[in-house]
Amino acid sequence: MKWFSGTGLAALLALGMTTGAIAAEKQYGPGVTDTEIKIGNTMPYSGPASAYGTEGKAEAAYFAMINDQGGINGRKINFISRDDAYSPPKTVEVAHQLVEQDQVLLLFGAVGTAGNLAIRDYMNEKMVPQLFITSGDPKFDDPKHYPWTMGFQASYRVEARVYARYILENVLDAKIAVLYQNDDLGKDYLAGLRDVLGGKADKMIVATQTYEMTDATVDPQIGVLQGSGANVLLTAATSKFAAQAISKVYDIGWKPTHFLVNVAAPLISVMQPAEAEKAVGIISTTYIKGAANPRWQATPEINDYLAWMKKYYPSGNVADPLNVAGYSLAQLMVYVLKQCDDNLTRENVMKQAANIHDLKLPMLIPGITISTSPTDFAPMKQLQLIKFNGKSWEYGEVISGAGEVVSE
Repeated sequence: MKWFSGTGLAALLALGMTTGAIAAEKQYGPGVTDTEIKIGNTMPYSGPASAYGTEGKAEAAYFAMINDQGGINGRKINFISRDDAYSPPKTVEVAHQLVEQDQVLLLFGAVGTAGNLAIRDYMNEKMVPQLFITSGDPKFDDPKHYPWTMGFQASYRVEARVYARYILENVLDAKIAVLYQNDDLGKDYLAGLRDVLGGKADKMIVATQTYEMTDATVDPQIGVLQGSGANVLLTAATSKFAAQAISKVYDIGWKPTHFLVNVAAPLISVMQPAEAEKAVGIISTTYIKGAANPRWQATPEINDYLAWMKKYYPSGNVADPLNVAGYSLAQLMVYVLKQCDDNLTRENVMKQAANIHDLKLPMLIPGITISTSPTDFAPMKQLQLIKFNGKSWEYGEVISGAGEVVSE
């Protein structure tokens, strides 16, 4: 048997203590210290999609509340949100600044399809999480090729499939006209319609018109679509152009069954009464509870939301669904960061983001949950049909991405 000297034993004990300390050592990526977590964000605070800027303000307000409560495991969130004006070249510039100059841990909740696609290669080359993008483009669910990029809401293509099924079941002799933004956002909606209509698509889709973000108006396009004889209209547009389309359809006396994509539906909730009258009968989808909708009034989750708005975002409109979306997105981001514990590396952030199972957030519609896996980067797969009655949205079915009715 070999005996150790006192000196040798002390050395071994010291080595063991050091090894244990290393094993328990906190692991941090860029932008993380014992007191801070830097999160980056791009948001259209100006430009043609500036209505979505309130979502970024809501996210900042939620993180402010978390910081007042002590932060995440003692670390305050430093939320650095910069304006990209809904312009992809500007999104690229801002993303480079956030990653290389501000040294953020991750990018979170950025709005827009084109801008997020413009920075996707860069984010993956730099191995920086690009999380919970506010876009329904299915391209953000591609973990094999883009393991650092993850979307949030149900895809535009899935949403269009929901509308197509409704049309087939409820509109007699449907003749469909489509107004769509001339980019990936708009094209995904057209593709979703074709997925469901199949061989009937060429006969049922009687007219399509596109617009550019630089266009002044879509009035001419609406005139062409009406002239096609269509009795169904799908408006796949962002807020500014959706508002123009709603107004023009009403003003020319056209009365199609009108579907409005959910990225634009929030504008109806903040319309003045005279404008809201023009939107009566519009059908859309949602995944969040309407804070001003009678169906959810006086529920604990709505009371919590209203109290938070009053204290942390008093200038915001409580009825604007974009504020509810920002609130919910920030809750999801906080959940992931808490799951990381003291291992706040970029790699572990992605690992935790890709390991969410049936998470229920307070302001999500019952029946809609968040789930991800290493091979599934589409957190949300359900939507609820809604119809505007002039004052509020009436709720229909909650439908899964495959079209299965999971709730009434």
